Amino acid sequence: MQVVVRDNNVDQALRALKKKLQREGVFREMKLRNYYEKPSEKKARQKAEAVRRARKLARKRAQREGGLPSPTARPAAARPAAAPRS
Repeated sequence: MQVVVRDNNVDQALRALKKKLQREGVFREMKLRNYYEKPSEKKARQKAEAVRRARKLARKRAQREGGLPSPTARPAAARPAAAPRS
């Protein structure tokens, strides 16, 4: 992977490199490989990720077709307050 450094601007080159690595999934891969993951755990994680992707895709498809309203951020005042702990 290459990043061009223009006008000795190393900070900009580092940002570009970080963005490329993020897009390729290198940081996520490093995090996953930090510890050993049993094959059964790996399979369960991959299945959960696939389900999550499928739900997200279905949600986006429904929004495009007009089945669901677009997600909007609720104002902080409209959110229910957390119950006090005793």
